[in-house]
Amino acid sequence: MTFASKAAIGAFALTMTGLPAFAQDTENGATVFQRQCQNCHNVVDDSGEVLAGRPNMRTGPNLYGVIGRQAGIVDGFRYGDSLVEAGAEAGVVWSEEELVAYLQDPRGYLRETLDDNRARSQMAFQVRSESDAADVAAYLATFGVEEG
Repeated sequence: MTFASKAAIGAFALTMTGLPAFAQDTENGATVFQRQCQNCHNVVDDSGEVLAGRPNMRTGPNLYGVIGRQAGIVDGFRYGDSLVEAGAEAGVVWSEEELVAYLQDPRGYLRETLDDNRARSQMAFQVRSESDAADVAAYLATFGVEEG
């Protein structure tokens, strides 16, 4: 049996157990975020401190506390109708798994979630690698809203 077939069997076995087929690497997630995401997004905490990305980004919403947050609800950001509908009507709350699917194909994710072939996403960018998308999601999960 070749290494590739052993790896495929291992990945399948992990997937079937509900565990990710690859380990998330928050360090790689930070690198991918810096290369691919920070042109539109940043992570700014409630005190206004920029934790990731560039100050004063206005293209995409602030991603602080995105994991566990309903889709399409950051105050002051004008979301597309489909993403707002996904959160308000379809009940999408961003988990790492949901975010990975969205990052890989925003329009396809919304179309499937809403069962609407005309659904659109304002985010045209896609993270092509599933492992990079998972790493970005894991990285963003480190910026959670702390409960007092």
